[in-house]
Amino acid sequence: MSFPLLTATAVLPAVGAIATAAVPAKQRTAAKWLALLFSLGTLVVAAVVAVRFDPSGARYQLTESHSWIRDFGVRYELGVDGIGVALIALTALLIPFVILAGWNDADPLETGSTRWRPTQGFFALILLVEAMVIISFEATDVFLFYIFFEAMLIPMYFLIGGFGDRAGPHGEKEAATQRSYAAVKFLLYNLVGGLIMLAAVIGLYVVAGSFSLSEIAEARASGSLDMATNTERLLFLGFFFAFAVKAPLWPLHTWLPNAMGEATAPVAVLITAVVDKVGTFAMLRFCLQLFPEASKWATPVILVLALISIVYGALLAVGQRDIKRLVAYASISHFGFIILGIFAMTSQGQSGATLYMVNHGISTAALMLVAGFLISRRGSRLIADYGGVQKVAPVLAGTFLIGGLATLSLPGLAPFVSEFLVLVGTFSRYPVIGIIATIGIVLAALYTLVLYQRTMTGPVKPSNEGIADLKARELTVVVPLIAVLIFLGVYPKPLTELVNPAVKHTLSDVQKKDPKPEVEAAHK
Repeated sequence: MSFPLLTATAVLPAVGAIATAAVPAKQRTAAKWLALLFSLGTLVVAAVVAVRFDPSGARYQLTESHSWIRDFGVRYELGVDGIGVALIALTALLIPFVILAGWNDADPLETGSTRWRPTQGFFALILLVEAMVIISFEATDVFLFYIFFEAMLIPMYFLIGGFGDRAGPHGEKEAATQRSYAAVKFLLYNLVGGLIMLAAVIGLYVVAGSFSLSEIAEARASGSLDMATNTERLLFLGFFFAFAVKAPLWPLHTWLPNAMGEATAPVAVLITAVVDKVGTFAMLRFCLQLFPEASKWATPVILVLALISIVYGALLAVGQRDIKRLVAYASISHFGFIILGIFAMTSQGQSGATLYMVNHGISTAALMLVAGFLISRRGSRLIADYGGVQKVAPVLAGTFLIGGLATLSLPGLAPFVSEFLVLVGTFSRYPVIGIIATIGIVLAALYTLVLYQRTMTGPVKPSNEGIADLKARELTVVVPLIAVLIFLGVYPKPLTELVNPAVKHTLSDVQKKDPKPEVEAAHK
């Protein structure tokens, strides 16, 4: 039997979480380094997975399958396609930067009698989330996926509520109340979605007699599984609701601004750049593959909801006074683009949506982490408290600008390729929706440039004169992310070659082909 690479990719950070949590309380620095080493080890294994994966080969590769709960037909079944490999690589890439960026976020408070939670717990929870997210991208058994889809809520709840932002606009007591509210809201929204999905998972087993994606696909192909139309649509809605909460899609999005606003910047990155991607990934892997007819039936409504998310999220970002909540609403708009690309049911749209998941994760991480470094210096998240920062911290301002330009999808940076493909893919089948969606691009330029202008330009406010520029550890976080944004913006071929075959399989599941161009190309 070959080495179980996929299991190793998920088990390594889980073991790291246990080892980090076991470090003695006084050895905080040792716990940090141990967590970082395990995250780097996971990145190495994820790189091996990416190298071993053959885009032109079978749909699911590096597969593992073992009987687990025999009486209920539940199997420990793993496999990855190009989309899963890309998102595993994204997760493994970002976690070391999240750990480095949050290096001091869980240390004891220097003043007052209140102590922060143990540093070891903070980094152990981050690694635990990484393990659960990775196995969610690998699971090809629906029940196995569901377990980790729900289980990741527990460490995220403690990261938001127990290790939240110290730089809130309120006093310490009020800040603790806001963190608790945000954590509970996050948990309740996602638990409700998960419970509805659980009912759908049970219903799927009753209808199909299996939780295995491969077995259900074979049964469909052979004609031995023929779901009633109404049954398929109800099951689809149960799955899609849970994924739309996680994504998040309007109007199920309201937990995200609270969670990102009250979490520390690294945890906010963990939420929107890593955890939320499980929702959009699952739409591709489970909704479209398990329920092709229902996916086509629901497409018009989902496209409208995605369009509302794009415009609504961008409009609210324009009016924000809090830096982190602005990034949160911008992410809602970006997730609207991702879902738009998925349900446009074109190869360009779905390739763009997959690239958008990866590129949004990197660009949001760059912007949010630099914003976190700024907030930690000044002790405020309010835009109005800044001004003239580029004169006292030019490197910080410059990296903040590049992160912002990536967020607005400037040509030459990675998100531009993703957004362009989503819009082209949408326009080719739904031209009116494609045209309206471009409003999001205009609004993105507005909120990003206004944010930069108000925080970085103009005269230096007296309270900002002591802001220091980025240090070596912070540059180690930011510079590689910017380098990846530029590389994938100029040369996206490695990603497109990885995901395009998987997109073709997905379109085949729903029996969709790209629309033919209205004007045939001229041939000499």
